[in-house]
Amino acid sequence: MAVPKQKKGRGATHSRRSANSKLAAPARSVCPQCGAPKLPHHVCPNCGHYKDREVIVTE
Repeated sequence: MAVPKQKKGRGATHSRRSANSKLAAPARSVCPQCGAPKLPHHVCPNCGHYKDREVIVTE
């Protein structure tokens, strides 16, 4: 069985562990009614439309 010859440093261990902990930005889509960016599968906060219907009355 393979055994390491020397101990790995703390920096190498931390950088290896932190390689998978990146935060991903939330996905964005464009509202077909007003063109504002919105979260997918959510009501548009700008115009209140969802799936070509007005769900929330906005002014």
